Amino acid sequence: MIHIIFIFSKLFGDHSGPIDGSIVTTIIAIEYDGGVVLGSDSRVSAGDSVVNRVMNKLSPLHDKIYCALSGSAADAQTIAEIVNYQLDVHSIEIGEDPQVRSAATLVKNISYKYKEELSAHLIVAGWDRRDGGQVFATLKGLLTRQPFAVGGSGSSYVYGFVDAEYRRGMNKQECQQFVVNTLSLAMNRDGSSGGVAYIVTIDKHGTEEKVVLGNQLPTFFDQ
Repeated sequence: MIHIIFIFSKLFGDHSGPIDGSIVTTIIAIEYDGGVVLGSDSRVSAGDSVVNRVMNKLSPLHDKIYCALSGSAADAQTIAEIVNYQLDVHSIEIGEDPQVRSAATLVKNISYKYKEELSAHLIVAGWDRRDGGQVFATLKGLLTRQPFAVGGSGSSYVYGFVDAEYRRGMNKQECQQFVVNTLSLAMNRDGSSGGVAYIVTIDKHGTEEKVVLGNQLPTFFDQ
């Protein structure tokens, strides 16, 4: 199954034309006591052209597990679809919802196996009954749980901000604002990030999706 989808992606999806494009972007996820918040901008570029202004880069892997996508659009989406399928099968086999770590491990394994062919970086985050809210960074075989993670081209503009503003023990609303502020700053500075901000909040009760329009994002400079 993996080989079929992978070959199809590389033959028909992964090129620089307007069908695909690159997700040079800003993605972020953060844990709080009881859940996680994920966020991303919505711009997809092919070279100097914007080929999609409103792509949702927060992809569900299971009911309470999402991933944030960056890199090649075709590669990142293909990994997410493969893991979504495998988690559905795994959930049926074990008779319960999968763990977030299991989803992150699947992403890591695919990324490592095809590290020479794929160009994608996924942040996996979600909630499970065993460990609550969790955020995992995955990149070409790397798998680390972190209190928060940022990625994409816009991340280099906001590392100073997130390091200065993050503090342990933030509640759900504070984490949501932290994600919105980070995305707003990155979208203002990074030419490859823009559009709207997609926000997903996950806890034991389910998922909550929100879209913040560009003109509703906070600003941090004099107009």
